[in-house]
Amino acid sequence: MAFLGVERSLTGRRWVGLSDDEDRLAEAIAQAARVPLPVARVLARRGVAPEAAPGFLAPALRDLLPDPLCLRDMGAAADRVLHALRRRQRIAVFADYDVDGGASAALLLVWLREMGHGATLYVPDRIDEGYGPNVPAMQALGAAHDLIVCVDCGTLSHEPIAAAGCDVVVLDHHLGGETLPPALAVVNPNRQDEDGRLGYLCAAGVVFLLLVEANRRLRGEGVQGPDLMRLLDLVALATVADVAPLVGANRALVRQGLAVMARRGRPGLVALADVARMTKAPDTHALGFLLGPRVNAGGRIGQADLGARLLATDNPAEAAALADRLDRLNTERREIEAAVRAEALAQAEARGVEGPLVWAAGEGWHPGVVGIAAARLKEAFDRPSVVIGFDGAIGKGSARSVAGVDLGAAVARVAAEGLFLKGGGHRMAAGLTVARDALEPAMARLAELLARQGAGQGGPRDLAVEGLLAPEGLTPELVAQIEAAGPFGASAPAPRFVLADQLVQDVRRIGDQHLRLRLGSGAAAVQAVCFGAFDSPIGPALAAGGAGRFHLAGRVEIDSWGGRQKVQLRLDDAARA
Repeated sequence: MAFLGVERSLTGRRWVGLSDDEDRLAEAIAQAARVPLPVARVLARRGVAPEAAPGFLAPALRDLLPDPLCLRDMGAAADRVLHALRRRQRIAVFADYDVDGGASAALLLVWLREMGHGATLYVPDRIDEGYGPNVPAMQALGAAHDLIVCVDCGTLSHEPIAAAGCDVVVLDHHLGGETLPPALAVVNPNRQDEDGRLGYLCAAGVVFLLLVEANRRLRGEGVQGPDLMRLLDLVALATVADVAPLVGANRALVRQGLAVMARRGRPGLVALADVARMTKAPDTHALGFLLGPRVNAGGRIGQADLGARLLATDNPAEAAALADRLDRLNTERREIEAAVRAEALAQAEARGVEGPLVWAAGEGWHPGVVGIAAARLKEAFDRPSVVIGFDGAIGKGSARSVAGVDLGAAVARVAAEGLFLKGGGHRMAAGLTVARDALEPAMARLAELLARQGAGQGGPRDLAVEGLLAPEGLTPELVAQIEAAGPFGASAPAPRFVLADQLVQDVRRIGDQHLRLRLGSGAAAVQAVCFGAFDSPIGPALAAGGAGRFHLAGRVEIDSWGGRQKVQLRLDDAARA
């Protein structure tokens, strides 16, 4: 039965509240943990047992961090890095060009620097070299170094690693193939011979575990390694920006990492927060939508190593210059992306968006923005999406998935069958290369594989809501208690609450697409904001004169604008009362 009887909201969604069992669980949690019922309802939807609630609300890294040695090859990888330190060997770090790759590289570079050891950073150009190790780059690095550490890449790079001519250690999280490359160590929770328990880690999480193990071995020798807790801001940024599930150890890594970041001790992140005009303590939204895109901008349309250099530098002046450059590149990226996104949306709609896969391809679409365009298609149509930019006969694309559909495995399968020239990734995102003459059959095969996983089935999307709140009950203290159930993000969506039967007042349009309004009256009045309201039926309905009364669903948050803390509702959906 739909929550408040809302079978079809203004955005066409059915609202779904807690089940009867979850309602009973919420009551038990509220009593056992002595938390407000709205907080208990958030925990109940996560399946948290009453006795586990206190620990869930205060996740401790010491309790949740796994033993690094539970990952295959971890011991060999740690030993080889420490051997290179002792022998003063030449080390190169080969990193992917996204946030996870940049943060992973920075983790290693900062740790090595604090151990008194330098390293060469190499990030391939997205257009000229593509993703991951390539033979010319690995040969050149191997000729000048004793050890190459590949981060956020390398698991499928058999030929380039064989060509290196020196020891190679791979620290990655992308899906592995049936065979491993000829590296000294391949540490990857998504190797086929791993049990998958840590498959939720991003590459920076894997690198952090390597440093934990390296420090443990140093302590056994009576040597104090660098303070790893100070590096957790990098792990948090990568985890959120790479859309890694916020479950297990990731919850503690991100929670602690946000606290480290708030202390503003890393010059690169301080400079980036300043150019992004962050006015409050960092949260997952800031990492995913303010900082992450700017770090990514260098790899998308500029110089590929800018993000990693920014995150690794200890020089405030260099950090400020790099942050300013990345901010300008991000502005340019947005302009390029807007054009590609509009074309991709129009093409996808013309092709049809009712199947298991939504896709678009165009000549000259910049390969640095196709991933963002794919994410927009996925959000618009709630289906796995692929966007491909062609340069002549060859196209490079990015894909994004929805919950419950393993996109990386499907893309890897199509590549193994020969319809993609290259392809791989993880559950929620993948990259691919395809010949123009194979495009249609490749997309048809990918759609077939995704359909088998249930993609595109069912009617309008459901909107999960945790329950009702009254405007007079919305206090900063309650919002802080709800936030304690976070961090929120992938696999742990921010809870939504409903303010029922509200008279919408003081409706104001902000810019072209956004809306601000007031609910309630007097001391109990609550402000609400709806971003992108006029990209959906919400904006016109709420802005209409004499619009009437509505049920309003969204996330409660603190608005600190003007130095005063006020609760506001970030509106996601609405239905006529």
